[in-house]
Amino acid sequence: MALRHRSALLGAAGIAIVLALWQLSAAVGLVDVSFSSSPTRIAAAEVNLFGTGEIFPALGATGLELVWGLAITFVLGIPIGLVLGRSRILHDMTEPMVNILYSVPYVMFLPIIIFWFGIDNASRVIVIVWAAILPLIINITAGVRNLDRDYTRVATVFCTPRLRFFYAIALPATLPYILAGVRLAVGRALVGAIVAELFLASQGLGYFVQTQTSNFDMDSAMAGIVLLAVLALLLNWAVRLIERRFTHWAGAQ
Repeated sequence: MALRHRSALLGAAGIAIVLALWQLSAAVGLVDVSFSSSPTRIAAAEVNLFGTGEIFPALGATGLELVWGLAITFVLGIPIGLVLGRSRILHDMTEPMVNILYSVPYVMFLPIIIFWFGIDNASRVIVIVWAAILPLIINITAGVRNLDRDYTRVATVFCTPRLRFFYAIALPATLPYILAGVRLAVGRALVGAIVAELFLASQGLGYFVQTQTSNFDMDSAMAGIVLLAVLALLLNWAVRLIERRFTHWAGAQ
């Protein structure tokens, strides 16, 4: 607990030092606030955006896309990872394709997604799922394949049905891998949402930042970027909290 608090304090101190240096550089004229803004100007822009409600539609659009994208990712990715990890034949058949799709930047497929699905909400959700589901599948597959052989032997001795093996043995035993994959998926989903909004949207935080930058309103643009950073930190914190709650036993094994 003490180490965790110490790490959090050091992280906060690092951010505070960067912000102080940034503000000092802006105050003495080392940086042009017209292009880079400053912490105080960004804070004022945040207050204005929330006070006028201008930012709420963008936040709502990005949040809704993330909810749908992550829900589909978890519903599909977790069982697929469990099945691929359990079946050597399916794993060997799909591993090259999974590695190819994971290695090739999904941004390269945006023109194809636009051609197939247009530029509506469905396209943005597809981009989010594409970005997030592969690391989840890879992590879960690795977790099942590294499952303690004693679990498998006991299940075989007692003739455990395949479905019961998945939810009673494989799922709990691979929970650390699943949550590690969830953490990666959440981060990539947020990146996917912003990329999709830059190319396929007329709403959302990504579109908001792009629009404000085009209008040379760097204070509002940087305020949008700060909101994205805060959203990413909150999502990461939530997943880590779940990890500590449900996998505290993993380190003792």
